[in-house]
Amino acid sequence: MALDKPEATLAVTGATGRLGGRVARRVADAGLEQTLVVRDPARAPELPGARAVRGSFGDRDAVRAALTGVERVLMVSAAESADRVEQHRAFVDAAVEAGVGHLVYISFQGAAPDATFTLARDHWATEQHIRASGVGFTFLRDNLYADFMPGLVGDDGVIRGPAGNGRAAVVAQDDIADAATAVLLGATAHTGATYDLTGPQALTLAEVASILTETTGRRVGYRPETVDEAYASRAGYGAPDWQLDAWVSTYTAIAGGELAPVSDAIPRLTGHPATSLAELCRRGRGEKPRG
Repeated sequence: MALDKPEATLAVTGATGRLGGRVARRVADAGLEQTLVVRDPARAPELPGARAVRGSFGDRDAVRAALTGVERVLMVSAAESADRVEQHRAFVDAAVEAGVGHLVYISFQGAAPDATFTLARDHWATEQHIRASGVGFTFLRDNLYADFMPGLVGDDGVIRGPAGNGRAAVVAQDDIADAATAVLLGATAHTGATYDLTGPQALTLAEVASILTETTGRRVGYRPETVDEAYASRAGYGAPDWQLDAWVSTYTAIAGGELAPVSDAIPRLTGHPATSLAELCRRGRGEKPRG
């Protein structure tokens, strides 16, 4: 994989995390130089051609210094927090001040001001700020991570949530990384584009449970909850209200059909089929998130 413009300079955020780290490794494997913008350079992966610089999203001065001379940036959304939109706006403003020409932003499928999933509203607000800034952009709107589906299973082997019989076209992080790398390296062909990144099929949580049973050897079931039951069952985490709202609305967004549309963007951008949940689980790459 090669740059469409050999002189283009690249930066990747979130390289200490699952998605940003995957993209950074792919850029390195392509033999390209890159800047890794991270909160703690000591934790950045050591990759050929990569230099790690400090730049927390909310630190406008540090981000501006880190991105000066960079043309293209992969902007992996910041960690979930009550002020994430403000952090994103500060990062975008600093990138513009630094002279960045193109932002590839990792967003969420169905991003809208009235999205059921509360964090999708944050992504919409970030997209709007990027549009208003005048910088070139591409938005990659991911569905739920297929890699996280095993983490939905409770200790008793049951997935619980108010998702009803709704469906989600869950997508593998490796597929997202392949697509993001292709867009970052070939950005001139994707300026102003928005892509929904999904898996090859939309699954109910009952079907997710069945696939996990078949591929992991552990018997998994699904029991729909009411919204009130969902809040009550998660109250023990001691999480703030905004976080509880985010957790519960993940399921209600599924119930409402907002995560059901299947896109062909992964095969179009990467040249390979989207990975199914069953295939991903057989590879043994399921990861457990909190919540």
